[in-house]
Amino acid sequence: MSLTHDLAQLAGHIRAKLPEDTKATMAKAGDDITKLGIEDRSLKTGDTIPTVTLPNALGETVAVQTLLQDGPVVIAFYRGGWCPYCNMELRALQQALPKIEAQGARLVAISPETPDHSLSTKEKNDLTFEVLSDVGNLVAQDFGLVFAIPEYLRPVYKSFGIDVAAHNGDEKFELPVPATYVVDTSGKIAHAFVNLDYTQREDPENIVTALKSLQVTV
Repeated sequence: MSLTHDLAQLAGHIRAKLPEDTKATMAKAGDDITKLGIEDRSLKTGDTIPTVTLPNALGETVAVQTLLQDGPVVIAFYRGGWCPYCNMELRALQQALPKIEAQGARLVAISPETPDHSLSTKEKNDLTFEVLSDVGNLVAQDFGLVFAIPEYLRPVYKSFGIDVAAHNGDEKFELPVPATYVVDTSGKIAHAFVNLDYTQREDPENIVTALKSLQVTV
């Protein structure tokens, strides 16, 4: 089964348990976030990525531009370890890691969570790739991916037991739209996936295909 299939099943399972008023509030938030035009303003195929230097789950600095000296880099922006769709995506990326590395590429995942929470996510999902902390969403801002959770949606998150402020270490209630980028050694984006629907993620098979195409064009 593909990640896309598994995500669809998870989304259906979760939606079936939600009260109708909660579904309506979440749908309204989705519409309002769509109006922000994030997909239009975010970085796209052919763009050059900004400098990405962030701490990993152990607090060690990782520079994506340094990683690019050895080969392509796959960057996956996710919302946080509290998000079931993100955890499913991260586990699927871990399963696909041998295929990604077989193409000479490195994989890094980025969220606005603090390093401590990133470490919890890394351990919970048995991840062996770098999980980076973009506290304040500064890098995600440079990629054009950031939005603020509408105030009327925040009580819904709270009712789910999700404390975004605690996970992110600030009171901004900002998140990145989930996105995946395949970046070539020049820092140019060879493949981009940005989807405002947080239940949708790039399937690892598409990432591997993009990396293979990159090898052909080198």
